[in-house]
Amino acid sequence: MIVVTGATGNVGRELVNALVAAGERVTAVSRNSAEVPDGALHHRADLNDPVSLRPALDGAEAIFLLVAGDDPHAILKEAAGVKRVVLLSSQGAGTRPEVYRHPAMFEQAVRESGLDFTILRPGGFDSNAFAWAESIRTTRTAAAPFGDVGLPTIDPADIAEVAAVVLRESGHAGRTYELTGPALTTPRERVAAIGEALGEPVRFVAQTREEARAQMLQVMPEPVVEGTLAILGEPTAAELAVSPDVELVLGRAPRTFAHWAARNLPAFR
Repeated sequence: MIVVTGATGNVGRELVNALVAAGERVTAVSRNSAEVPDGALHHRADLNDPVSLRPALDGAEAIFLLVAGDDPHAILKEAAGVKRVVLLSSQGAGTRPEVYRHPAMFEQAVRESGLDFTILRPGGFDSNAFAWAESIRTTRTAAAPFGDVGLPTIDPADIAEVAAVVLRESGHAGRTYELTGPALTTPRERVAAIGEALGEPVRFVAQTREEARAQMLQVMPEPVVEGTLAILGEPTAAELAVSPDVELVLGRAPRTFAHWAARNLPAFR
């Protein structure tokens, strides 16, 4: 049995579906009640309360662990009976650990756990474009800073498929996979791709750094906002690199942003 934390998120939801489709027994864990596909069980737990995970982990062979909660060692203590842990971390844990301290802390705890582990480090998600959904629906506009700076953002479905493989198969213990999309795309290009999928133009609105910062501070702590803006505006060579790891694990290239936009078109209509 495989336990998936964060089962209602962009990656977790896709992962539960992939594991069930592969015939695995799955316990989907989330903080709130949730519908899960036939073949999966749901358990309500909060990673801030590691003991609440205990019933879900009874008899589990592997766990997909989200970076959530403040005590990864306590979470991993509850998971001591599993054979394998797959951590969804962040590219920033490697490129900017002084800013992305939370995922870096989880990575260290996983490495010290004594369990077989695999760490997944995705860069930016294609699904971050959902932040434009309302403005695209209502005014056919989308605003972002650094409109002409490209990054290799990744489809969460590809992250989920990689996670499904490393949860089910041997040969990935001790590995850290950097997960990116197949090519650099700019915010301006991603907006255009949504417009193309809609069949009508969407206007890109350039934000200043300060405008974007004020907006992001409403939902993110200041150090993470500053780190995110630095990645968006002045990415390092590592943050610009297109990684081969999705293809290495899946045997195919990662999906394009245009593919993601077409699949999620109802959000923007």
